[in-house]
Amino acid sequence: MNRSDAETLWEVARVLARDAAKVSGAPGRRDLPPLLFFTDPVRTPRPWETAARLPPGAGVVFRHFGRAGARDTALRLRETTGKRGVVLLIGLDAALAVEVCADGVHLPERALDQVSSLAEAHPDWLITGAAHAGSAMDVAPVDARVLSPVFAPGGPSTGSEPLSVSGFRRAASGFCPVYALGGIDAQNAHALVGSSACGLAGVSSIQAAFGP
Repeated sequence: MNRSDAETLWEVARVLARDAAKVSGAPGRRDLPPLLFFTDPVRTPRPWETAARLPPGAGVVFRHFGRAGARDTALRLRETTGKRGVVLLIGLDAALAVEVCADGVHLPERALDQVSSLAEAHPDWLITGAAHAGSAMDVAPVDARVLSPVFAPGGPSTGSEPLSVSGFRRAASGFCPVYALGGIDAQNAHALVGSSACGLAGVSSIQAAFGP
């Protein structure tokens, strides 16, 4: 764990969550994790190790992309997050979320038409949805949006044009809560304070900061 980077990311994430709650007047139907660790089969092959070091109240979004061993990894993450007091969301796979008793799901943009049916079937679930530059932010009644990329990302969206902090602020305006994702690390996270983001989300930067 890089304690300095981890402390910076958690501190900024909590400031964003607190400020977003003040603006909205309430934290929502349930508390949202200030920090979301997005897993990736290639970049985060042992996500439970990072999850075990996340602060209580943070969240993990497990994305398996159809890779083998997804159930075993999800069960391991559920055991780890349960002990740690960390929220677990499953990317897209609602059946797996039910099987491992996850706290909800995260949906890519292409699957946002599932929000209403999932919310009706699982009223206790936290449901987040992805949004990207230029996309419609009001398509589905998710609990929170994850908008990207804010800065130049290091993953599959490397070719996407970054929004920048000002672009994020414009895109997220009127849609609360919205997480910031894409190229965020301990060096640039402070720039998002005052942007209306409700928290931070990341892949490699969170693993680098909180991982073993």
